[in-house]
Amino acid sequence: MTTSPRVSPHVGKPRLRILIGADTFAPEINGAASFIARLAAGLSERGHDVHVAAPAYSNTKRGALRETYDGQEITVHRIYSWRWYPHPWLRFALPWRIKQNSARILDLVKPDVIHFQSHIVIGRGMTIEGAKRGIRLIGTNHVMPENLLDYTFVIPKFLQAWAVGLAWKAAGRSFGRAEAVTTPTQRAADYLEKNTSLTHVYAISCGIDAHNYVADLSPRAEKLIVFLGRVVGEKQIDKLVRAFARLDRNLDARLEIVGGGDQEHNLMVLASSLGVRDRVHFTGFVEEAYLRKALTRATVFAMPSIAELQSISTMEAMASGLPIVAADAMALPHLVHDGENGFLFEPGNVDDLAAKLTTVLTMPEDELLRFRQESLKIVESHDIQRTLDIFESLYRGEPIEDAAALALD
Repeated sequence: MTTSPRVSPHVGKPRLRILIGADTFAPEINGAASFIARLAAGLSERGHDVHVAAPAYSNTKRGALRETYDGQEITVHRIYSWRWYPHPWLRFALPWRIKQNSARILDLVKPDVIHFQSHIVIGRGMTIEGAKRGIRLIGTNHVMPENLLDYTFVIPKFLQAWAVGLAWKAAGRSFGRAEAVTTPTQRAADYLEKNTSLTHVYAISCGIDAHNYVADLSPRAEKLIVFLGRVVGEKQIDKLVRAFARLDRNLDARLEIVGGGDQEHNLMVLASSLGVRDRVHFTGFVEEAYLRKALTRATVFAMPSIAELQSISTMEAMASGLPIVAADAMALPHLVHDGENGFLFEPGNVDDLAAKLTTVLTMPEDELLRFRQESLKIVESHDIQRTLDIFESLYRGEPIEDAAALALD
């Protein structure tokens, strides 16, 4: 029996003009930037007039520019920005000019809705100026202020808890102006509510287009562990390298770190000191096609991070039919069902991570196939089209309860 293609409940409804406010966006490489590009392209493909306000990557290219993402041309309003030098790539719009810049963009675009992706700078400006103009505001949080401490060298240790508290208060103010607030997972929603005065934060998956990934369910000729993501401290990749060094040499396993970041050199030094440098491959920044092929040929995907609000790279691995070994922290248990499509390990416990990797690498092929198939099944509920349907409902001011229910069909 064949099933009918899923039809969006928004077919035939009026076209919207949507402005997405983003403190991080392409060409920066991170989960939030990837989601925003996918969201903008998906909405554009549905016929909406989509605009993105984001920092200028080069201050010679500012203003309203036509840029293409996933085959869709959208208007990106590039705002004058400075490089945040403690961070390997981050740029930020100037806080003291953001209300002026936001007002200019809003008066030019005249959007039906503003969907801001963080409270830091652009989100703050867009919510203040958007509220003045009576524009519907929808907010999505991708940020944990605690993760930013690695790049705020000017804040001494004894003041960091105070600084994080101020950041959460700022988040509460900006998101408090929104008609609806979302995060990628329920655990992230609970975390946001706990640290602010917000209530009724909705968990809406960032979603991926699983059709872009190839799942090879056949036995592997080699035992390859893959990590995909930014090579930065918050990802705790050093724990993965240490766990890899503790694997039995007779497994003849290899580790591939796909991605770039400020910790790449330090991790190379660590791998050398542990005697496994010849079996650990660091790719640096790569094209999309390479990372997809890396996932297709891998045996298992490892995610040691304890600060994932969703982990798009883990969903990409699942869409590639991989078993997952991940830290039992934040959003990862939503994706990794222990003993079904992978295993969760105690966060920071190198021995436990090594043991779980060993279990997967020594599994009989029939059990490994069952894990691969379960990853494919679980990731189906994160289809990008469902995510687009939910956000369209929010943009139109439709009841939030109905929007949330769309995730379940």
